[in-house]
Amino acid sequence: MSKKNRLEKKQQPKQPKVRDVFVARPFDGLAAETELVALRELVPAATAPLTLAPEYVEKYGDRQVILATILPMAWPALTKTDGRILLGLQRHERSGDVNRDLAVALLCALEGEPGAPVNVPPLPGEGPRLADLLVNAPLDVTVYDGFDFWLDADQERDAEVSASLDAANASVYPTVRMAAAPSAYWCRVPEKAHVRWVLPDSEDVALNALARLSAAGELKLTEQTKFAGMFRAHGLLVPVWDLPSAPEAGDWEEPLAAVATRYAAAKAVDAPLTQDERRARQGLLGRQLTLR
Repeated sequence: MSKKNRLEKKQQPKQPKVRDVFVARPFDGLAAETELVALRELVPAATAPLTLAPEYVEKYGDRQVILATILPMAWPALTKTDGRILLGLQRHERSGDVNRDLAVALLCALEGEPGAPVNVPPLPGEGPRLADLLVNAPLDVTVYDGFDFWLDADQERDAEVSASLDAANASVYPTVRMAAAPSAYWCRVPEKAHVRWVLPDSEDVALNALARLSAAGELKLTEQTKFAGMFRAHGLLVPVWDLPSAPEAGDWEEPLAAVATRYAAAKAVDAPLTQDERRARQGLLGRQLTLR
């Protein structure tokens, strides 16, 4: 490097270093917290409309924003030529704060030209979060059998696009949003099915309630089912039940509603755990799953 280049390099202002920050429960405080976790961790193909907060509507216009489980190539966001924005929940690169990842992707999409690629920094840095950008409301989720929602009805599909869609659609397993409990989903995988339910409570509260049900023998959906265990997702517990493959999702609505009622009652108990319930709690901790 020449002396001139070294001097020019010294004179350039240093770029501020962006620090990664880990947030264990990134969607805490949002009305859609459990649904955001479910769409990010459980559901292959789904969308939900989002509403910009009034100050961002004033700045960027009343843009249509659609949350999607995943976008082509796991892009963080994309914009259509008419200004619509698709925001991807599942992506290859993420920081320690998923909430801020989504917020900065949305901001980059709002700032960019409609139809142009959305460039998102690898680390989001400081700035507004979803609660600042959006109206804080529950999600109206639509679950799909595949990823055809990526394309508009009048959009041309050449051989490459069709092949990409076919490959993506082949990876989707049947998934149904349950009505009996918020953020609970039935899915069918090879040889069996599952019900997975994102619980809205802190880990200790949820674990104690599940322990009370387990000690009382009331944790199964039916005698034909098995409580497989649970996993953590963005600071929340997600219990999982193994089910026979044949019955459809609707057959499990009533059993899940009964478990949800028992869970609410167990959660309301204020007394310390009994000895049996403490043993059950330890047993549950030993049955933590890894989501694949």
